Amino acid sequence: MDHELTAKRLSELGHATRLSVFRLLVKAGKQGLSVGDVQKHLDIAGPTLSHHMHRLIAVGLVKQQREGRTLFCIAQMDVLREIVDFLDAECCTL
Repeated sequence: MDHELTAKRLSELGHATRLSVFRLLVKAGKQGLSVGDVQKHLDIAGPTLSHHMHRLIAVGLVKQQREGRTLFCIAQMDVLREIVDFLDAECCTL
């Protein structure tokens, strides 16, 4: 795995709001949540959520999928597994 990309992903998760968004989406599972539902659950203003969501999308942690007029946000579990595997392989060995 690319060390630089992993660092960027961890950096994005190092922000409290982005970590809260990502945790919520992980808990939501494969179906994800609509942007409106994320806003309601976390009490985040639309422009603020948009800013944080774009940062998570830019590093591949979240993808968005439109269904009709609703935009769903979905945590990318394979990317999370890559990060955990990287940390396990690179940081947890003696």
